Amino acid sequence: MSESNIEIYKSDTGETEISVRLENETVWLSLAQFVELFQRDKSVISRHLNNVFKEGELSKEATVAKIATVQTEGGREVERNIEYFNLDVIISVGYRIKSQRGTQFRIWANKILKDYLIKGFSLNEKKLSQQNQQLKQLQESVKILGNLISNTDLSTNESIGLLKIISDYAYALDILDQYDYQTLEIRNTSGREIYQLTYDEAISQIRIAKNTHGNSDLFGREKDESFRSSIASIYQTAGGVDVYPSIEEKAANLLYFITKNHSFTDGNKRIAAFLFLYFMERNGELFDGVGNKRIADNTLVALTLMVAVSKPEEKDTMIKVIVNLINRNN
Repeated sequence: MSESNIEIYKSDTGETEISVRLENETVWLSLAQFVELFQRDKSVISRHLNNVFKEGELSKEATVAKIATVQTEGGREVERNIEYFNLDVIISVGYRIKSQRGTQFRIWANKILKDYLIKGFSLNEKKLSQQNQQLKQLQESVKILGNLISNTDLSTNESIGLLKIISDYAYALDILDQYDYQTLEIRNTSGREIYQLTYDEAISQIRIAKNTHGNSDLFGREKDESFRSSIASIYQTAGGVDVYPSIEEKAANLLYFITKNHSFTDGNKRIAAFLFLYFMERNGELFDGVGNKRIADNTLVALTLMVAVSKPEEKDTMIKVIVNLINRNN
């Protein structure tokens, strides 16, 4: 792993600025780099690090990784396992350090967080408004098309074209309507699975994905036993009956549990989406009767992100949405 750097400096206007280099979707610093960043003794940094974990502010298992690192000792290069701390730890320590560098870091962090919250809120509001407007326009378009077909003499080709548009969007609009009125139901699903995913096979497939796509050493590294629990949970029973009886329900819950349990140091959402597809494919439900994907790539991304940001009390709704998008109506 190459070393990630954070540099604090003053801009020409006198404002505090920080330059960061990212590694594996976050920033990782060793103890030596903490010393350089905040310009305090190693013993001071170590004390703050210990307190961060001792006080339960952060979980050490989730924020610290031992990485094989090549360093020069006595004129020769030696590879040693060095502890690296991610951005969460850097920020926590930055708010504890009493030094000029610590003050500069807090000034920068406060400004970044404020800008992020304000801009992020504005952006989300704008996107939501645009999406609502697009939905209204689509609904109005379908109504107009329906009226046009009812009241106008059309050629055969024109009629076929308009009917295709309506049929292509009718199911999606129906799901949105059911969502609005909280009437979504799980139906039109396949039967019981013909293939059961085991923990050992899932781990094997994750390793294959890691090697195939050249992912980092942190990809697929388990932090606890929660991944094993995610696999077992989709096969739980009540009174001898499957809690999730269909292939689609098991697949949807698999995507949900792996995404939400955050079992790996890196790659949680990618692993959740990959195993969701793998489970569907092994059970013969990833493609429809003519070989088309039941779920498009962008839909898979949107669903995974939607699960990631959803609240625990929204789980049932999330599952119903996913099942309705991968069932036999698609």
